Amino acid sequence: MELMRAVGGTSLFQGLAPKQLERLANIATSRQVDKGQIIFTTGEEAKGFYSVATGKVRIFRAVPSGKEHVLHVFGPGEAFGEVAVFKDMRFPATAQALENSRLLFYPRLAFVNTLKDDPDLAMQMLALLSERLKFFVKKIEDLSLKELPSRLAGHFLVLAGSHHKDTFSLDMPKSQLAAYLGALPETLSRALRDMQDRELILVDGRTITLKDRETLELLARGEL
Repeated sequence: MELMRAVGGTSLFQGLAPKQLERLANIATSRQVDKGQIIFTTGEEAKGFYSVATGKVRIFRAVPSGKEHVLHVFGPGEAFGEVAVFKDMRFPATAQALENSRLLFYPRLAFVNTLKDDPDLAMQMLALLSERLKFFVKKIEDLSLKELPSRLAGHFLVLAGSHHKDTFSLDMPKSQLAAYLGALPETLSRALRDMQDRELILVDGRTITLKDRETLELLARGEL
């Protein structure tokens, strides 16, 4: 029953009937991972995909210089590695637990067979992948066209929206946030100080409070 609740809490499966959730729970396995533990590596054979029940997971790639580029951070209710469902391939990036986490693993072959029998679930997968594609297109656009303050303001607005309030905790350490935004840590620190000096935000450790949402929205759109 606990496994079925965890499956039902996954955004990918929202709106499915109890019988559908039960089928998914029957193929899923629960895995406990420790903070810092690698879940899969770039180039590893993809035998299935995961969803986060509790905790957080980051997806990243190492570049030739040795630095890591954070592609995404997933929290409770989010699925990752689902590219494995559609093609027999290897993972294009590495996944690592940012904190002690409980994951659900869905084997590729068992899940594909479930999709064949369930058009509603197949459409849910297509919708998720469409949203994921739009996210990465926007991120590429932001990295190539916007300055760091605009990217940072946009990220804070997204976090505030997901928490439904203007005070929230960063979903990753500042060093990883810098990598995620395509910046050096010291450049990020300067941007945060500047936003504080302009009374746009208040920073208290990893807690951020938005003080001037209207100006932040203009900044995020590149209009300042």
